[in-house]
Amino acid sequence: MLSINDPAPLFTAESTQGTIDLRDYRGKKNVVLIFYPADETPTCTKQLCAAQDAFADYDKYDTVVFAVNPADLDTHHKFADRFGYEFPLITDAGGRIRQAYGVGKILGLFAQQRIVYVIDKAGKIIFAQKGNPPTEVLVDVVKNAR
Repeated sequence: MLSINDPAPLFTAESTQGTIDLRDYRGKKNVVLIFYPADETPTCTKQLCAAQDAFADYDKYDTVVFAVNPADLDTHHKFADRFGYEFPLITDAGGRIRQAYGVGKILGLFAQQRIVYVIDKAGKIIFAQKGNPPTEVLVDVVKNAR
């Protein structure tokens, strides 16, 4: 797992909203990067619905939300459509993004760990936590980001 003050690895990947290139956000937006195990599971749904509920708050603080797991785009589209997610769900089928961010697998299974990073506009990690941190904490982090 990466640590606070580490540079956030750049990536380009496909998502439910087209190609995402992290370079496009440097100097412009903070990024909440949510690594979650699977689409359509109770905890993951709760986590991403909380991110959706705070969508306007993130936008107010120049922040985008990206959610990442290895599911294919069709699965991501169904999940995003079902819950009305306005942020992209990124596919990481080969695990390249997960590995760059030090996100492990759960007991060697196909599912990845649940980790949330906040990246500031300069591309530095300013928050890193395993699990499902409260949305209020994440909003507070981006509110106080430079």
